[in-house]
Amino acid sequence: MAHPMKALVLSFLTSLFVTFLIVRSASRHAALSADDLTGPQKVHSHAVPRVGGLSLLIGVIASCIGAFVDGAEDSMLRWLFLLMAMPAFLSGLFEDVARNVSPRRRLVLNAVSACLGIWLLGGVLIRTDIPGLDTLLQWYPAAIALTLLVVTGVSNSINIIDGFNGLASMCTLIMLLALAYVAYQVGDRFVFQTALMIAGAILGFFFWNFPAGLIFLGDGGAYFLGISVAELSVLLIRHNEEVSPLCPLLICGYPIFETLFSIYRRRVVRGVAAIAPDGIHLHTLLYRRVIRPALHLETERRQIARNSMTSPYLWVLCLLSVIPSILWWNRTPVLTFFIVLFIVSYVLLYWSILKFKTPKWMKFNG
Repeated sequence: MAHPMKALVLSFLTSLFVTFLIVRSASRHAALSADDLTGPQKVHSHAVPRVGGLSLLIGVIASCIGAFVDGAEDSMLRWLFLLMAMPAFLSGLFEDVARNVSPRRRLVLNAVSACLGIWLLGGVLIRTDIPGLDTLLQWYPAAIALTLLVVTGVSNSINIIDGFNGLASMCTLIMLLALAYVAYQVGDRFVFQTALMIAGAILGFFFWNFPAGLIFLGDGGAYFLGISVAELSVLLIRHNEEVSPLCPLLICGYPIFETLFSIYRRRVVRGVAAIAPDGIHLHTLLYRRVIRPALHLETERRQIARNSMTSPYLWVLCLLSVIPSILWWNRTPVLTFFIVLFIVSYVLLYWSILKFKTPKWMKFNG
């Protein structure tokens, strides 16, 4: 495109309009698209459409068409990127509509998207700046295996944190803008433009999702964003040796560690399957132990307020890992320090809330 912001603006306006159409026609397609109110992670007050992923997809398609019309050099790459994301997106969308796609099948289809990223875009992790591991990655099958693990894991991590109005969408927006910033610093036009393109689509959706919660991402939207962030992270490392591999890791620090901690909590602490749903993620604990007691009246307005007021706490947590990553994107030792600091801070915060010892600065009177 002629101007880098054109990718963002076109996807934003398209997503904004498509989301409006979905919200306005919600009663007509409620039998297929409406979210249910059951399950350990459900905290909203009424059923709304959970097909926000369609808005994101159509917004990105519009931006890809714009790039093609303008004769952008990376136009074909953007279409290949979109093709790469389709298995992950469709696995979530079918679950949003049919509600019968098992977590294992969704995981497999996310892995298919990761395979397409390797085949179509050459997105393979060949360095990590971790002693010993980089030697192993010189063996190409090991590099492919690590890539599949990382991309599939990050893709699913966005779905893990998708529990409140504006939580997953804003955190992903922050991460994409961070990737765009680093890509701009190193002159990676494709990662820069693609990140902005998806960021614009998120903004169009976010307008209707936060704070009122008129529409949700759904699994389709969460997987689409997850696979996009993961693939852009791999491509940024693959094509720019000056970027530390730990930079994208820290950028995605919150959803990645939330996922790893959830696996530990389920498998080791509770002795259940790693993919089993539960209601004790950090964002759920924050809602139950901090937000709900302050806004305790059971009115629909208070329920919506509680839902929306939970997300900004986690936006700040996300920023705590993102800010160091863009300040020291080429300094592996510094990034290592901040990764350790983030992990320690997360664990301390989680256990303090779990043990009803929430820090005073997090409490407020509703």
